[in-house]
Amino acid sequence: MSERSPNGRVDPVRLEVYRHLFASIAEEMGAVLQRSAFSPNIKERRDYSCAVFDARAEMAALAAHIPVHLGAMPLSVAGCLESLELEPGDVAILNDPYRGGSHLPDITLVAPVFAEEGELLGFVANRAHHADVGGATPGSMGLASELSEEGVVIPPRKLVRGGKLDVEVRDLLLDAVRTPEERAGDLRAQLASVRRGVRRLRGMSRRYGRQEVGRYMLELIDYTERVARRFIASLPDGEYRFEDALDDDGVSEGPVPIVVALRIRGEEAEVDFTGTSSQRPSSVNAPYAVAVSATYYVFRALLGEDVPSNGGILRPIRVVAPEGSVVNPRPPAAVAAGNVETSQRITDVLLGALARAVPGRVPAASQGTMNNVTVGGWDPARKRPYAYYETIAGGAGASCRSDGASATHTHMTNTLNTPVEALEYAYPLHVLRYEVRYGSGGAGRHRGGDGVRRDIRVTGAARACILSDRRRLFPYGLDGGDGGSVGRNVLIRDGEERELPGKICLDLEPGDVLSIRTPGGGGFGAA
Repeated sequence: MSERSPNGRVDPVRLEVYRHLFASIAEEMGAVLQRSAFSPNIKERRDYSCAVFDARAEMAALAAHIPVHLGAMPLSVAGCLESLELEPGDVAILNDPYRGGSHLPDITLVAPVFAEEGELLGFVANRAHHADVGGATPGSMGLASELSEEGVVIPPRKLVRGGKLDVEVRDLLLDAVRTPEERAGDLRAQLASVRRGVRRLRGMSRRYGRQEVGRYMLELIDYTERVARRFIASLPDGEYRFEDALDDDGVSEGPVPIVVALRIRGEEAEVDFTGTSSQRPSSVNAPYAVAVSATYYVFRALLGEDVPSNGGILRPIRVVAPEGSVVNPRPPAAVAAGNVETSQRITDVLLGALARAVPGRVPAASQGTMNNVTVGGWDPARKRPYAYYETIAGGAGASCRSDGASATHTHMTNTLNTPVEALEYAYPLHVLRYEVRYGSGGAGRHRGGDGVRRDIRVTGAARACILSDRRRLFPYGLDGGDGGSVGRNVLIRDGEERELPGKICLDLEPGDVLSIRTPGGGGFGAA
């Protein structure tokens, strides 16, 4: 197989082979992480992501994991390289949202990959959501006003030096959490994953040569950039504005506006969030990396399945997020909900703006929330604390071609559910109802997908937190379609229902039931 075609261009067949080789490394890293993890959140829900980077720390390939993780991960790798001199055998760790992280439960590991000749070949990285990283509430996903209240903050540090684990750095995390045994197991799974990635990329270098592997990394990123530029050039030049809002910030009653102006000029785009709410005294603030991640996801989704996923997508796109806004807060603002809830609204406004640029090519709004639930307390059977975390599915927006999917995770989350059997085995919790919320999708020529209802009963006293949205403001329909139904959070105590707000932390008594009823997606087209 020749490296170059006769006219001097890169051989497209060989380029496609390398595309799948690089992606297979990320996929294999994910398989190792999932199969060796301890927590149901990683093992069952697969709340993790893996990617491969070139020697310049530009993302070259990724696995089909969690969008909010993947688009932000390049800034994590860059944050490590700004602070550390990574050498063979090193593995860096971080979760600091102001150094390239997303929110504190998402812990990222980064490892350099050196060829046998000693030259840097690239990097591999993974990110996994740990069910507890300390802080004021079990699960580390409560309402907070400052970052320190949300858990332990890990700036870029070396977890492994020259192949040897730095126990002091590991214990910095384990000493701060409620479930150290589970955290240690998940951390070992992450280490096994990056080590597999290092071996696989080094193996490619031995087989095909360092220069060729490095060149095809660059060629793949360049190719994706060309495709992204052609897509942007196909959009009509102009400015397309859209505004939506979070229901509230969990502290005050008023909505939190998210505003975007999408400017198309030839083959380049500017995504400008000027006019968006200033940062809030709560956890709905989304770090800049999350705003970039949502932008990456939206444009990647519109490029089609055959385009390689890598950093080339963002090269022709400029993201403007005013400092001090809810999409680019100043430290030490809390950010737990920004990663999961505000990221969804950023996606909604970007898709809304693109729907004005290319009507008919963009679906109506999906549920627009991840419906985050954390429950923590004492497990009497295992005689230790526990921390359960999950995001709950809802309805997808309809498109011009079809109804929206029901009971699915949408947009910035791509996890599975925790199976009832796995949940009840791992925690002192019982799932009483788990069903589709029929009729919650918006009406239209094509109906929005329906949400779900999930009722969870606690067997002992516990502390619970809910971070959710679209409980007041419904997901929008398009082209005359109706909006989806808003969600509901309900506490059932002694048979009586009590309506809960979208964002709340509360104490539960034995026998209490949390009932999460998720939004439907918007409809498309007049019925």
